[in-house]
Amino acid sequence: DDGWEKAEETGDVAYVDNLLLPDYRSVSADGSVHNKEAILANTKNNLGSPEHAAKVAKWQAAHPMDSSVVIQGDTAIVTFHLKPLGPEKGIMSSDIFVYRDGEWHAIYSQHTDAGK
Repeated sequence: DDGWEKAEETGDVAYVDNLLLPDYRSVSADGSVHNKEAILANTKNNLGSPEHAAKVAKWQAAHPMDSSVVIQGDTAIVTFHLKPLGPEKGIMSSDIFVYRDGEWHAIYSQHTDAGK
């Protein structure tokens, strides 16, 4: 997941393309759904953008998070929570990965508005 974050921040479309399965979906806190193509387009837009990097750094500084991972067979769930609220009240997002052909690939993400 750290590699994914860095790839989106730096516009590494090839990394994100390999990471996301064709049927990948990301559900925002408002319920809107973003498919793989939308995520790749957003990643491409971030390529070389110091404004985007500064925006991400500012957001991360204001929202200190921890993560946890649960693995069952070939499926992993990575959950991110706000440190001040803890894992019982501050879940920001969860990513679901499946292990295929020797690599972990994302299939689904769900985001919340816990940080508002």
